[in-house]
Amino acid sequence: MIIKKSERKEFKNSPVCIAYEYGHNDKDINLAVIELSGRYPAKGRVTNKICKEVAFVFEGKGKVGIDGKESLLKEGDSVLIQPNQKFFWEGKMKLAMVCHPAFNPEQHVECD
Repeated sequence: MIIKKSERKEFKNSPVCIAYEYGHNDKDINLAVIELSGRYPAKGRVTNKICKEVAFVFEGKGKVGIDGKESLLKEGDSVLIQPNQKFFWEGKMKLAMVCHPAFNPEQHVECD
């Protein structure tokens, strides 16, 4: 199945975090491109109760905080976030984000 750029769905997670989902109608896996221009969430952290999330930085730089440990990121870096890990993103980056099983907003919650 091919999803064209013109067919992707836009979701504004916050004023600084826009997600473009490429919906393949597959409950096991999905892909989104994330455009980040600040901190998400604005304060605290978020967690995904079910999905593993793999992010690839294909443009820009910033940092990720996972379970209290912060790491700098730049183009070409990849991050694996396990279910229930608490995390945040900060910077000016474009990320390719793959979730397994497929992302569902109900399993993604703000904490702290």
